[in-house]
Amino acid sequence: MVDRYNIHSQLEHLQSKYVGTGHSDTTKFEWLVNQQRDSVASYIGHNNLLEFFAIAENEAKARVKFNLQKKMLQPCGRPPERPEWE
Repeated sequence: MVDRYNIHSQLEHLQSKYVGTGHSDTTKFEWLVNQQRDSVASYIGHNNLLEFFAIAENEAKARVKFNLQKKMLQPCGRPPERPEWE
């Protein structure tokens, strides 16, 4: 019983420390947004991937980086409507 409580408290600590790990109330949309933003941040941070995308799109690296940064605002589109009772 103590082990179960210890694991649960460790999980809660990790979820409060790192936003992308989610929690019990995380919706599918929020989880997808976190995943998309992590991916885009990785693309921007790795220069080789940025060069690859620039060559594939026949654009300048700065333009590709700008487009990826714009995509981080709403990577999965508008959030779904929430019911009134929430």
